[in-house]
Amino acid sequence: MTVVAGSKEAAFLIGGGEMGKRIGTFAWETTPIGAIASWPVAMRSVLAFVLRSPVPIVTLWGPTGVMIYNDAYRGFAGDRHPALLGTNVLEGWHEVADFNAHVMQVVYHGGGTLSYQDQELTLVRDGTPRALWTDLEYSPALDDDGRPIGVVAVVIETTERVLAGRRLQDDRDRLWAISQDLLLVCTFEGIITAVNPSATRMLGWAETELVGQPLSAFLHPDDLASTAAEVATLSDGVTTMAFENRYRTKAGDYRLLAWTAVPSAGRIHAVGRDITEERRLARDRERIWTLSPVLKVVTDAAGIITNVNPSWTATLGWTHAESVGRRSTDFMEDDEGSWRERVRILSAGQALHDYRTTLIAKSGERRLIRWTTVPEGGTFYGFGHDVTAENEAAAALATAEAQLRQSQKMEAVGQLTGGIAHDFNNLLQGITGNLEIVERRVAQGRTEELDRFVTAAATAANRAASLTHRLLAFSRRQPLDPKPVEVNRLIGSIEDLLRRTIGERIALDLHLDADLWPTRCDPNQLESAILNLAINARDAMEGGGRLTIETGNVTRENSAFVCIRVGDTGTGMDADTIARAFEPFFTTKPIGRGTGLGLSMIYGFAKQSEGTATIESAPGEGTSVRLYLPRHDGPMDEAGEAPAAAPVPLSGRGEVVLVVEDEAVVRALILEELQELGYRTLAAGDGASGLALLRSHARIDLLVTDMGLPDRDGRQVAMEARAMRPALKVLFMTGYAETAAAASGFMEPGMAMITKPFAMNVLAGAGARDAGGVGPTHTLRPERSRRSGDGGCASTSLSTNGRSVYCSDAAIGRAWDRAGWRPGLRWRRCVPFAGHG
Repeated sequence: MTVVAGSKEAAFLIGGGEMGKRIGTFAWETTPIGAIASWPVAMRSVLAFVLRSPVPIVTLWGPTGVMIYNDAYRGFAGDRHPALLGTNVLEGWHEVADFNAHVMQVVYHGGGTLSYQDQELTLVRDGTPRALWTDLEYSPALDDDGRPIGVVAVVIETTERVLAGRRLQDDRDRLWAISQDLLLVCTFEGIITAVNPSATRMLGWAETELVGQPLSAFLHPDDLASTAAEVATLSDGVTTMAFENRYRTKAGDYRLLAWTAVPSAGRIHAVGRDITEERRLARDRERIWTLSPVLKVVTDAAGIITNVNPSWTATLGWTHAESVGRRSTDFMEDDEGSWRERVRILSAGQALHDYRTTLIAKSGERRLIRWTTVPEGGTFYGFGHDVTAENEAAAALATAEAQLRQSQKMEAVGQLTGGIAHDFNNLLQGITGNLEIVERRVAQGRTEELDRFVTAAATAANRAASLTHRLLAFSRRQPLDPKPVEVNRLIGSIEDLLRRTIGERIALDLHLDADLWPTRCDPNQLESAILNLAINARDAMEGGGRLTIETGNVTRENSAFVCIRVGDTGTGMDADTIARAFEPFFTTKPIGRGTGLGLSMIYGFAKQSEGTATIESAPGEGTSVRLYLPRHDGPMDEAGEAPAAAPVPLSGRGEVVLVVEDEAVVRALILEELQELGYRTLAAGDGASGLALLRSHARIDLLVTDMGLPDRDGRQVAMEARAMRPALKVLFMTGYAETAAAASGFMEPGMAMITKPFAMNVLAGAGARDAGGVGPTHTLRPERSRRSGDGGCASTSLSTNGRSVYCSDAAIGRAWDRAGWRPGLRWRRCVPFAGHG
């Protein structure tokens, strides 16, 4: 029977939502509880409350539990709504009929109550059985006489909460299992109830050996009282944030644990972290901080000192209190600008290494400190080493080394002077002795055979000139004429000479790199160097052997070089000999067989050519000398003979030559020679006097000037002269061969140079032919070489204008057989041989 809306019986349904309407239209007369009109007032009152409640509620009426529920319960009913309305509870929720039967028995029939928290049920709400969890509260609905007429069930589903709780518990279980910290649960009496696996890893005890035991069974005796006090504090509900004690391991030692603990659910839940190693490291760091001799300073980003170690005080005298809070620059000497730059770099996160500052000690003393500073988190950590004594020692060592080098220089100068004096005494004896004989014979009127003594004196003089040349080579100031050189071609051109020089008992092997780079050097000096090395090798292989000359391209210290190796299978040298091999006058040969200038000259030539020379040797294993000459990347135009400029003839018939020479004897000789050749001459003893003559209206066809004048150099005189007389021809004379070596840098057309000492006929040839500018130097070389019968060392006869000048090898110390000289041979340049040793 349907209740009429607005009737007295349906009044409790007003405001009951959807379920109020459904209840009002439901045929209740078909159910055990009958029509609404027959429902007791108490029942209608309960339903009025239930229908208006936001909490899911279902009511079970009568002995069969006919279900009537509110709108909030619809969500719990799921797909069973609305069919569930009016059904008996055991039938409507048949899958949990036993559970509901128990409820009806206890609550409806017994008048009792039931309460369930997170009760798990398996219900079919969407066609599939699913487990869910609910909080259930059951209470009886009573009539006016106090008799149960139904059951009121509050149903709150907690499935999400239970599942979330279970997930949380799973996470807790995983953390419990995998935590590296010791997790412990105990009672307020200190009895252990649970520990995680880390207890075994950390202390060695199994879980069964710990659970049920009091904490005191594992504590260090000195920690018992403090731990008991902490447990009492936790029992009062106070959380422990930081507490340390020592636990005994199964092995018998102790581990220091730091604890955080909270009281909860009648238990103490604690997390212990093993800080044994951490505390040991902290003690070590403290000891290092305290005992380290290194100055340690901590500052903030503004440079304010926040901490210093005791070494700071020990080194500078400033105490911790006197240092902290002050700017680090307060202790530095005039370092504000550099300090700001360092702060900028450190603030950018970059560390600074190995920089130095001078700090002012409390006593006023200055200390030099070498620092490394590292930024971290806006803090700068500086580590300083006091290098004051080290710096002073280095300065003292540098002074001592300088004094030692000076001493060594003086020793070398003494050795050099002795060697020069020995050779020059011999040469001067040949000059003065022969001239005395000439003087005596002229006085006696005996003029026959005078040329023999004059020639002998000239020979000695030329040997002296050759010795000077070798000394200049040793000092790296010999006059060079550098040109592009193809080394393989040069070696090939002297191969026959090399074979004749070393003799038949020594085999010559040439290993020449087909792809060899060109180099730039003086080709004649290179020939001389190779020949000298071949002679050295020959003398080291008296019983015969093998001489190897090898060329190749190498890179040394990022520079490209052409390498020439001259190696032999001779006696070799020990380390001490190698160390002195390039020294002047050092020789291992018997007296009379070498001067000791050969290798010195070769080394000087290599260095002057912007290369170097090295020696590799061992006793009995032969010797290899390597010459490294720089690679030439330019054109090879100069590789051949440079064409001579068109000569400017001076007829010797009245041309005027201005001679500027400060040495009176030399000046007089030059004037005499020029006058004999038919030139008119002007003379000046210094540059100023020479320029004065040049400013006059006097005719001057050629300027002959010394390079080393007392008031200015010859180059300046020539430049000023050319400014006044642009067409003026210039012939430079120099006794300082470095000037000749640099001549190519300033020589112009119409200029030439000769080096002292020179023969008068060389001057005549230069004046007659070369003032037009044949090149930077005026030296001559034979077009072919002769070999003497006593070793093949070269001596040459210079021929200019048909007049011969004898030039011998001073290093070897002996001349060729004079009968072997043939005047009139064509010579291009004199190649001095430095000898060997």
